[in-house]
Amino acid sequence: MNQAPIAIAIHGGAGVLTPGLLTPQDEDAIHEALRQSIDAGYRVLAAGGTSLDAVESCVVALEECPWFNAGKGAVFTEDGTHEMDAAIMNGADRSAGAIAGAHYVRNPIRGARSVMEHSDHVMLAGAGADHFLRTQNQPQVANDWFDTELRRRQWQDNRSSQEAPSLEPNRANHHAEETVASDKPGHKFGTVGAVALDRHGHVSAATSTGGITNKRYSRIGDTPIIGAGTWADDRSAAISATGHGEYFIRCVVGHDIAARMRFGGRSLYDACDEVVHQELKTLGGQGGVIAVSPDGKTWLSFNTPGMYRAWRGDDGRLHTAIYAKDDRVHS
Repeated sequence: MNQAPIAIAIHGGAGVLTPGLLTPQDEDAIHEALRQSIDAGYRVLAAGGTSLDAVESCVVALEECPWFNAGKGAVFTEDGTHEMDAAIMNGADRSAGAIAGAHYVRNPIRGARSVMEHSDHVMLAGAGADHFLRTQNQPQVANDWFDTELRRRQWQDNRSSQEAPSLEPNRANHHAEETVASDKPGHKFGTVGAVALDRHGHVSAATSTGGITNKRYSRIGDTPIIGAGTWADDRSAAISATGHGEYFIRCVVGHDIAARMRFGGRSLYDACDEVVHQELKTLGGQGGVIAVSPDGKTWLSFNTPGMYRAWRGDDGRLHTAIYAKDDRVHS
């Protein structure tokens, strides 16, 4: 008897990433970090675990890695602190949880799952989210635990330019950090995420971010907004987005992709590409999505020169990639 299919994909941000921007050593380090993250989730699926546990495991691994703008690698706000956003969604019943502007939870994606499973709410923000997560015994850290020298240097460079974060996409970053780029150095965006299908036929999505460097006014992007940066529904697909959040909110990217599939009969590939390469680009939005459908199809679509990503192919082999024309196959 054939087993039901499993599928998984992750991202670490999309942006102006072209060969030559990273050193070979940095490229190797990023590929390895992506491999470790997707392996964490794949082991869950291969053992018969749930897609929800799988996407959480992937994102926790990315949050613990300083290469990415989530958790330990979160960027600095204008005030020199860190504010984390995250969301998780279960396609089986469309239960969802999200946090925005959290300050002390070590793994924001676990905080989002606590909101989903242990509250009557979908999203909690700021001091209220911090308080709730303490009551849930989520591991807490001092806010400066999220500091890294790379992020501090980016923040100082941004402040020295005496410019506030722009709503325009921004120019290339040489690391797997914030991603979408513009003509104005230092205004960067970034997100990590995962989507998965388990052997029970259920899909899930999880997304986490530190936001944009030098952000002000408690700005919140698309990551914790259910239907924009995160969506999962067994009737269509699970989607996690990365890019310029304001545009992804305006296009309600996750739900739009799912709706095109469910009501318009579009394939996973067509629905993703139509939204990413048409809807977003028409408004000027840059970024990408990863998606998986209940029939085991996986698709990664982006309108930028690169996206940090990994996936398990139809052949069961693990792939990691940084640039548009890039595919490192792992045994």
